[in-house]
Amino acid sequence: MSKAIVAEGLTKRYGDVAALDGLSIAVDEGTVLGLLGPNGAGKTTTVRVLSTLLRPDSGTATVNGLDVVSDARRLRTMIGLSGQYAAVDEDLTARENLEMVSRLYRMGRKRSRERATELLERFDLVEPADRPVGGYSGGMRRRVDLACALVAQPSVLFLDEPTTGLDPRSRIAMWEVISELVAGGSTLLLTTQYLEEADQLADRIAVIDHGQLIADGTPDQLKDRLGGERMEIALHAAADAPEVSRALASLASGEITVSEDGTEVIVPVANGAEALLDGVRLIDAAGVRPAGVQVRRPSLDEVFLALTGASAAPSAPAAGPASGTVTPPGVPGQAAVPEQAGPDDQEVAVAVKETIR
Repeated sequence: MSKAIVAEGLTKRYGDVAALDGLSIAVDEGTVLGLLGPNGAGKTTTVRVLSTLLRPDSGTATVNGLDVVSDARRLRTMIGLSGQYAAVDEDLTARENLEMVSRLYRMGRKRSRERATELLERFDLVEPADRPVGGYSGGMRRRVDLACALVAQPSVLFLDEPTTGLDPRSRIAMWEVISELVAGGSTLLLTTQYLEEADQLADRIAVIDHGQLIADGTPDQLKDRLGGERMEIALHAAADAPEVSRALASLASGEITVSEDGTEVIVPVANGAEALLDGVRLIDAAGVRPAGVQVRRPSLDEVFLALTGASAAPSAPAAGPASGTVTPPGVPGQAAVPEQAGPDDQEVAVAVKETIR
């Protein structure tokens, strides 16, 4: 399978801080790469480099075979970008936002109206289409923002924490849209701090920390790195933990651990179904009546914590909306200037100089 995105040895420094430190990643065509990492790991910097908004200090990167630096102008006609915060004009309606972006892509007036209508229907925005976006819910604004990123029908799409701040229902709706895009052949690079989102959507996951790649693989491959399945025994009394640990020692494929309060024993096992049956018999033979017994695979949260030593909990929303204006990366001749340079893993508002000849 050919690669839609290839980055090799990317570096980017801000003073003494290395936002990217030799990062190398690759994404197959028609797949989703979930880019994970704690705050400040370099996720947004990676997206900005790959979407031509930021020059790396060294290293190379290509998208659709085009260099993100030397072929940036041409590449912008092939990619779409949706940042952490919905970058739409709140004084305009959804229809007007989409028509404006279409015109920036140099579509004619008629085609701009047609494309806006197509996207409004696709994103279930027909009913509120002619109301100002400022009155929309967060989920509706995100849908408008993603629709704007799809105006030019990009083959590669960069989504930087697309569901941050959305309620569960809106997040699931966004997942459905993303799945439809991939089914249609699009390639996606998705950054997220919701690990169940990566588990649900990503074909492969790359974990980065301090600007470096520290793990790469499918969700199942990353979970297998922690040793397969876990048998978890909930106890009524902490005094039973030593006895249960001794009874299950023959089943353990790794170190048995006990929770801090002593009421849960966790046993790594090689064959979950058989281990569950054998484990219940051994616990019963030891004369202990557990509160509950279950077998499960490690979660991505546990993988993330083991790899980075940091929690993957989403950061609190920024106070107030992001400032600045974002123009789609496909607009020929745009000059993107970051409002604030820094390695923070926050969406950077971008002021754009519109050059439409």
